[in-house]
Amino acid sequence: MAVKSKSELRHNEYYKMQYIFDNLYAKSERGEEFKNLYDIIVSEQNILLAYRNIKGNEGSGTAGINHTTIKDWMNAKQEDYIRYVRKRLQNFFPHRIRRKEIPKPNGKMRPLGIPTMEDRLIQQCIKQVLEPILEAKFYPHSYGFRPNRSTANAINEFTRLICRSNLYYVIDIDTKGFFDNVNHAKLLKQLWSLGIRDKRLICIISKMLKAEIENVGKPTKGTPQGGILSPLLSNVVLNELDWWIDSQWKSFDIKERKITLQKDGKENRGNIYKWLRTTRLKEMHIVRYADDFKILCRTKEDSIKTFEAVKDWLKQRLDLEISEEKSQIVDIREKSSEFLGLRFKAKLKGGKWITHSHIIELRKQQAIQKIKEAVIQIKSNPTVQSVMLYNSIVMGLQQYYGIATHVNIDFSEIEFKVRNFRYNQLRSLMTNKGEPSRTYTQRYKGYNFEKQFVNKICLYPIAAVATRNTTGFPQDVCNYTAEGRSKIHDNLKVNTDIIEYLMRNPLPSYSVELADNRISLYSAQWGKCFVTGEQLNIGEMEIHHKLPKELGGTDEYKNLLWITESVHKLIHAVNEYTVNKYLSTVNPDKEQLDIINELRKQAGNCVIE
Repeated sequence: MAVKSKSELRHNEYYKMQYIFDNLYAKSERGEEFKNLYDIIVSEQNILLAYRNIKGNEGSGTAGINHTTIKDWMNAKQEDYIRYVRKRLQNFFPHRIRRKEIPKPNGKMRPLGIPTMEDRLIQQCIKQVLEPILEAKFYPHSYGFRPNRSTANAINEFTRLICRSNLYYVIDIDTKGFFDNVNHAKLLKQLWSLGIRDKRLICIISKMLKAEIENVGKPTKGTPQGGILSPLLSNVVLNELDWWIDSQWKSFDIKERKITLQKDGKENRGNIYKWLRTTRLKEMHIVRYADDFKILCRTKEDSIKTFEAVKDWLKQRLDLEISEEKSQIVDIREKSSEFLGLRFKAKLKGGKWITHSHIIELRKQQAIQKIKEAVIQIKSNPTVQSVMLYNSIVMGLQQYYGIATHVNIDFSEIEFKVRNFRYNQLRSLMTNKGEPSRTYTQRYKGYNFEKQFVNKICLYPIAAVATRNTTGFPQDVCNYTAEGRSKIHDNLKVNTDIIEYLMRNPLPSYSVELADNRISLYSAQWGKCFVTGEQLNIGEMEIHHKLPKELGGTDEYKNLLWITESVHKLIHAVNEYTVNKYLSTVNPDKEQLDIINELRKQAGNCVIE
């Protein structure tokens, strides 16, 4: 899923890019064209923001064809990193893409294309600028690879159309290898039509699409899965389908019918839809998550006509073919339909049709296998980390599938098939004596499963899961308007002038890693000294390495602290005169002196008595 985290949103504010992104979004909403995006892409703040956004990603440690990862850039000087990105973009030629195959849920293999870390940083620079422009153009009910949206939002809309709008005919369409068959020329034209008129940028994207793939050669079509830009570009391709289907019914222009407004100012099209149902128009609604989408119709006749129309449209407009074997029309009252790992079927209850959902069988088998592998890892290496990994897997599965109406039945089955295996593998390590953690107690309050401990950590109970209600996506939530952001997180409650100062005044000797971490660390400490808690001020604040670099310390976030200049000098003071001088200046209480002494020991100095 492509849900942008709150931390990523704060990064925009750290680097003073939020105003620029907001402006791009507003202009795109007004239908303006963009001819000078290249200058924003190569701006210092945007390039630094790209590093910040990538370094925390899980894939940042995955190497491309040249074997470099984000760690290889952590010690680079900031100005060298900026200069490199700008130089590459001046006459851009992409590096070769590493090919890797990973298993798909159906047992087949999915080819991934992994660009080099350098190309991923460049793609991130471009994505940051394109996203606000394209977000203003994307269809409201596409949910994949978009900020703040999730599979739960897509499923909520799907079930809402069935239960509240009484649309029971579901068209399941499976496109043949969507990511491998995207037409490059068509995609570039779609970007142009959405207002991206910067020819230099269009040329760079075109070269990225044609980047040579290891053991394959230069592709003539497709967007490699694994690239940072690919998800965004895939939404560009299918956005045209979204709006075409919308225009066939939901937003059909009826000039002779007056549209009234609701109290919130939105159109009330209820009377319009009643009138449309007296015409020969086909009622259709789309819910899409990436290339997985459902089209819902009111009648069987409409669904048959819509199926053929969509199939032809995909071929004619997007040069995409569908899989005849996997594509079908389903009356969900009679037959189930699969969507995003769940199986749905409508059941009659109290005179109304409601949806029941289960985890599909293939996904259940995968969950069982994943849990068993975690058990084996505990047996072979019974550390705290391996037990916590097991718990994180259980919790992750419960979180994702918790939206299924019958998730408890499915997870009880998973637990039944795992129980004996887990006992046989871990019986010499497990005990029923121990004290569960606060997280366990809060998360599984009300459940009475037998508690099993390994390494003093309580194993999370697999079957302790109940259905979680899904919610629709509030369309006023947006990363690129002040009102939309207010619904996501409160603005940073720290001195933003100091953040801007830190960003604009990196020391020449600083690595990219240190220059970046000091900004986020300042915010995390709420702009206060770690030892004394007093407010930090420019000229009186210093960054401290808990383990000095000369003793093997790094510029990693966890090795850094913001403290006042006087506290810093007291930590590193060696002779008695200097220690006494700064001891009187700081005047620490007992608790603060304990912290200082702990930091002195880490720095290789004796404690202050």
